[in-house]
Amino acid sequence: MKILVLNGPNLNMLGVREPDIYGKENYASLCKTVEDEAKRLGIQVDIRQSNHEGQLVDWIQEAFGVFDGIVINPAAYTHYSIAILDALKAVGLPAVEVHISDIHKREDFRKHSVTAPACIGQISGKGIYGYVLGIRMLYDHING
Repeated sequence: MKILVLNGPNLNMLGVREPDIYGKENYASLCKTVEDEAKRLGIQVDIRQSNHEGQLVDWIQEAFGVFDGIVINPAAYTHYSIAILDALKAVGLPAVEVHISDIHKREDFRKHSVTAPACIGQISGKGIYGYVLGIRMLYDHING
């Protein structure tokens, strides 16, 4: 099984950007957490981050026929990227949306996700452990 893990804008700044909201662990720690969980489950992961919406759309499209599912943290694009929503729908791969902070307890504009309707689930507010939960959700969904 192969899972693509996509991270949107500013996630490369983990540990620096608003640590009271996003935690003190850095992006390398997030990647190690994902890799360790993938190893435990015996699956392959490809972890990518971009600050550019079009790059994320390209990677989603390129996942078609290559990956079994996607774990995605669209970050700010969660709240307005119809392009990412459409790309997820186009490829038809099971996807799980992950957020480090609890978007439902933040500013009003962050409480709505336009990308979630293309996903089998959303995990929010569990820190980087949310990625572990997302991978497990996807793993269980794919393995029935």
